Amino acid sequence: MTRNVLIAGAGPGVSGSLARLYASEGGRVCLLGAEDGVLEALRSSVESLGAAAATAVVDLTDDAATRTAVTRLAEEAGHLDVVHFNPSAYREKDPLSLTPDELLDDVRLGVGALLTLVQAARPFMGPGGRITATGSMAADTPWFGAASLGVQKAGLQNLVRSIDNTLKGDGIRAVSVTVRGMLAKEGAFAPDNVARALRAAADQDESAWQSEIAYTA
Repeated sequence: MTRNVLIAGAGPGVSGSLARLYASEGGRVCLLGAEDGVLEALRSSVESLGAAAATAVVDLTDDAATRTAVTRLAEEAGHLDVVHFNPSAYREKDPLSLTPDELLDDVRLGVGALLTLVQAARPFMGPGGRITATGSMAADTPWFGAASLGVQKAGLQNLVRSIDNTLKGDGIRAVSVTVRGMLAKEGAFAPDNVARALRAAADQDESAWQSEIAYTA
């Protein structure tokens, strides 16, 4: 099955593996990210697999710029089958040093940007469309030393559930995959394996749909 896929927060890790996984099936891969060099390298790897690719450099916390970028890429693609949300902010501060403004800045990227992405992509999605997100065990077992990450991942998981309930009547489903382990170069938590888990979550049977799936070793 060929699909048009939009990946937000695209980079060399899990999102890059996911881009190449979808590219291997054909279709079109649209990449949103913050660094031009990273996007161009990923674009080249996608195109080397025979898929069409398009990129946009954008600060995902900039609502207007992100909406413009999503609309442009979606119009070029014609429609979107899968929208994937990957970004989060890692700030090594515990609750006694983290400021409210820093927390809000991080949540704006790791959670709030999903609202922008979904609202901008929705006009280009139809029945069978899927929204996926990279979750983390930090949602319910946070490390105090990076307190904002746990808040982001808990909020992401919650928001994905709300998005799924909002769109399921239109045949569009949303799911977050909670990665219960540390990402590594090899093994179960290597980016390619996590990407396959995200791909499988998008393909789950709609009659038994789960809006949050745990990925473990």
